[in-house]
Amino acid sequence: MLTTLKTSYTDTRAADLAWTLGREPLPALATLDLELAGAKLQLRLLGASHQVLLEEEQGSCSETVACIAGSSTPLPLGVAKRVGDWEYEFAARVEVLSPGSFAGRAQELLALVSDHPNGLAGVFPGSPHAFTALLAQRHEGQVHWRTWHAYPQDGQLVATRTRVGVRAAAGMDALSPSGL
Repeated sequence: MLTTLKTSYTDTRAADLAWTLGREPLPALATLDLELAGAKLQLRLLGASHQVLLEEEQGSCSETVACIAGSSTPLPLGVAKRVGDWEYEFAARVEVLSPGSFAGRAQELLALVSDHPNGLAGVFPGSPHAFTALLAQRHEGQVHWRTWHAYPQDGQLVATRTRVGVRAAAGMDALSPSGL
């Protein structure tokens, strides 16, 4: 699903993004409710980036990656921790692209996410390449989501990857920043 967000572009630099786990739901500009084999997932576009709410029989989890005033937790390259009965794994990286490469990558990602039944993308006013996009799936008993936060004025694209569920035998190699 692709939407044009009716708000100003508030998180204007990749360096302004912060990561938090367990935050209460924040006001959303657009949401997508999904049910993935028993897991209820809500993808949320915020004026300041994204929030994902997950609820399953084993418990609940919320992830927020956004520009939040007063936040002291910058965007980490990787996190692995236990959340209730789950293993939570998060990885992030920042790509710096030339203007032409950025525009092409932005179009590619927006097409991928907007055409996917488990995807939500929002374009901010003022630039067709200023967007936040989320894509979720369930695989081998785990819930996965990927996000992209675009900063065309700096040519920066922040990509994140999250996995929540029973720990896989393969470990976190696929989620390392180089695996994004």
